[in-house]
Amino acid sequence: MNIWKVALKLFGWTVRITAPYRDKCVICVAPHTSNWDFIAGLTAYKSLGRNANFLMKKFWFFWPLKYLLKSLGGIPVESSKKTGQSLVSRIIQDFKERSYMNLAVTPEGTRSRVETWRSGFLQIAMGAQVPIQLGVIDFKNKLILIEEEFTPTGNVEADISTIKKYYSQFPEAAKYPEKFAI
Repeated sequence: MNIWKVALKLFGWTVRITAPYRDKCVICVAPHTSNWDFIAGLTAYKSLGRNANFLMKKFWFFWPLKYLLKSLGGIPVESSKKTGQSLVSRIIQDFKERSYMNLAVTPEGTRSRVETWRSGFLQIAMGAQVPIQLGVIDFKNKLILIEEEFTPTGNVEADISTIKKYYSQFPEAAKYPEKFAI
């Protein structure tokens, strides 16, 4: 019995993931307007028997929560510049050292409304030479969707524009649509 599938069914969610299975990829997840996005996305991916990594503020990795977060794929992120190595470089190195890594990243970087998306996920995908799968968490239709795959060109502005154009199909998908800016 897959408890993740049971949970999705219980709450009326559907999962449609038709993008190719990859041992290594970045999963761009949008819209991101609520902490429920994390729970819905993680549950959907786990329901398929897949594991995903995710970035989370190091603040949350305290005893005993850190053991749960790490077992679910959490990667603690130092919010200050104390480490000397950039986060992008560290994650690219992780991709090189691991045989499996599906990294879920929210390009908005926050649950608040932002007009400018962060580009770190593009830099990670380029540096690690992995594709980006475009994930949608659609609260309106209770649907988790990953059908499209994108290969970054190296032109960050053009790539962000192309990716935002894809997400423009889902203006009402967010739990809080007023917080989702394309």
